[in-house]
Amino acid sequence: MNIFYLPEIDPAGATLSEEESGHAIRVLRLKEHDPVTLVNGKGILFEAEISVAHPKKCQLRIIRFWEEYEKRSYTIHLAVAPTKNQDRMEWLVEKATEIGLDEFTPLLCRFSERKQIQHNRLEKIAVAAMKQSLKAYLPGIREMIAFEQFISHPFPGQKFIAHCYPGDKPFLKDLVDRDENVLVLIGPEGDFSPEEVTLAIAAGFHEVSLGRSRLRTETAALAACHTVALCNF
Repeated sequence: MNIFYLPEIDPAGATLSEEESGHAIRVLRLKEHDPVTLVNGKGILFEAEISVAHPKKCQLRIIRFWEEYEKRSYTIHLAVAPTKNQDRMEWLVEKATEIGLDEFTPLLCRFSERKQIQHNRLEKIAVAAMKQSLKAYLPGIREMIAFEQFISHPFPGQKFIAHCYPGDKPFLKDLVDRDENVLVLIGPEGDFSPEEVTLAIAAGFHEVSLGRSRLRTETAALAACHTVALCNF
């Protein structure tokens, strides 16, 4: 199945971007009347066929579409302090999107090693992962925000913070309520500061454990995403 992303799609017909057109015609060697699938990243999946096989302006005829394609009854929001290595953040966004990520917010924490992100690059990674995993919803990739500012924002659902400080913390899997939106905070490689943990708890976040192993930032975030998804199967 050949899947393409187009944010704005007219049911009367659509034209792929120059990048997607080139991929369709030059790389995949698709021709007129070949079937394709489109997603707009907002929940609609389209079945279409190529009407004009142009390598820069590939035109499509829409055959039918499905709204709210595989829409879930809950959302997963990961707020993560980016790793020093950008590649590891890209890996996280890719794999979490495949699992079912809805929002990703980079956090600027006290012990953060990276204070800037390549936002456009992460968005492209999310688009590619959305298409690869046949999803119709594109995760929202937010701009980096200070930890204190982020936790002050309201969130309609369950809120958790995972950290490595000792204490009797329940496992995330035992607290996730089915069909509830979930937000999980994951700290930098040096962990959240004790003050940040205290602020999060005061803001209504529940401390949780992701298991007995000490995990890297990106591994912890992916484990949290997968745990929430499994709890909703």
